[in-house]
Amino acid sequence: MKYLFALGLLAAVLPVSAGSAQEVDRQMIVAERTAMAKLDWMNGTWRGEAVTQGRNGEHRVTQTERIGSLLDGTVKVIEGKAYNADGSVGFNALGIVSFDPAANAYALHSYAQGRAGTFSFTPTPSGYVWEIPVGPMTIRYTMTLKDGTWNEVGDRIAAGKPSVRFFEMNLKRVGDTDWPAAGGPQPR
Repeated sequence: MKYLFALGLLAAVLPVSAGSAQEVDRQMIVAERTAMAKLDWMNGTWRGEAVTQGRNGEHRVTQTERIGSLLDGTVKVIEGKAYNADGSVGFNALGIVSFDPAANAYALHSYAQGRAGTFSFTPTPSGYVWEIPVGPMTIRYTMTLKDGTWNEVGDRIAAGKPSVRFFEMNLKRVGDTDWPAAGGPQPR
């Protein structure tokens, strides 16, 4: 009898809970979409030069980025691909930028060179900043968009020491893209 009472109580409460959860979800989705719309300037394909300072000296590549929205504008998907002078791929990365309304914070979920992580991502009036904590050091990428040029620099920052610039890329927007949303499965 207790089992039937509990089951009846659950059945009575479940529709209200499910309805409330759907309402909360709609509000969350609107908040996500609104926050992510601030990054719509990124959408499209971009190309230019990137230079990395490494142990073996300077490495120059042709850097490309293709960027678009997914999940009805609630996430931004970024593929960065760099080509060496001989046309081979020198670097390939995937990033997903999202916004968490509960935390009122953006995050970048990054996948590159056999590594993955979730990092702070902060939009600025002219671009964004994202950071990777690496022990006592921080890797900070700072992006600015000025006069149609995407400039992004990478700096190693250690407490009490001057920052060291190890990366810079300058890209121009070369076109639109319907990636990644285009071509998805259809109901029929």
